[in-house]
Amino acid sequence: MTILAAMSLKLDDIKKPVAREMDEFEHKFRAAMKTKVLLLDQIMNYIVKRKGKQMRPLFVFLTAGMCGGINESTFRGAGLIELVHTASLVHDDVVDNSNYRRGFFSVNALWKNKIAVLVGDFLLTRGLFLALEHKDYELLSICTDAVKQMSEGELLQMEKARHLDISEEIYYEVIRQKTASLIASCCAIGASSAGAGAPTVKEMQLFGEYVGMAFQIKDDLFDYGEEEIGKPIGIDIKEKKLTLPLIYALSKSSWLEKKKIIGLVKKGDDQKKIKEVISFVKNAGGIDYARQAMDRYYALALEKLNSFPDSEYKKSLTQLVQFTIERKS
Repeated sequence: MTILAAMSLKLDDIKKPVAREMDEFEHKFRAAMKTKVLLLDQIMNYIVKRKGKQMRPLFVFLTAGMCGGINESTFRGAGLIELVHTASLVHDDVVDNSNYRRGFFSVNALWKNKIAVLVGDFLLTRGLFLALEHKDYELLSICTDAVKQMSEGELLQMEKARHLDISEEIYYEVIRQKTASLIASCCAIGASSAGAGAPTVKEMQLFGEYVGMAFQIKDDLFDYGEEEIGKPIGIDIKEKKLTLPLIYALSKSSWLEKKKIIGLVKKGDDQKKIKEVISFVKNAGGIDYARQAMDRYYALALEKLNSFPDSEYKKSLTQLVQFTIERKS
């Protein structure tokens, strides 16, 4: 059995308490993406066929199950999240000029940027309309706040990347907005859809934020080749993104060494220079430092679940958090 197959089985085990709901959700999600415009419908079918692990809807359903029960509002909340998330991926590929996602051609690679931007817009507005149509105003409020934060986080990262002057504090703010805000909204929407009160919704939002922080730090570690599979080594360095391992290593270096490494990052198209930066980070303890930060957020996330009674949903949520920091891709 391959590592990927083992991972898939593990995720299937985590899904068991909501397996029926996830199957039903897939049919509802496909229906939500239907359109009478032939070109758009063709692209929607392509997007559905290359869907990922659907971890975000899984967070919605498990949280709802733990906080009171899954209902039709939960399905709409999960659909809203997945439509917004998919829109963000389509737009990200345009911004990053990326031709591939999850081993498939990106929408912009096949249909060019203009169509990809419009497809992203369609997905976003389809999600918002889904919530408005059923007067799910609380779910809409949670999700639109996440969209705002995601945009701000992306722009903050771009601003800092121009001068390569990102601090650890700014790094945490960027990943909180860019990544953690959406996972936080998944958990808040799950709790809200189940009829939980405001304090519980807030607690689950914090839970999701901590999970998202750990998730992104794990993703950043892939850049240093610490796993057998994952994204290509050095992609973040090539794109001049200063992530936690490098930020920490630079903070521990002399002014001269820091100047040299920043110079190498600025010339990140050269694979030899990328390897030199990776070696510098490892020798300076950047990998271990980032792992410790990831473990802290992991512990904070699990702490938020302690106040809930034991259930199959809580058990799966705990396993899902563990999955986010043990995944291989």
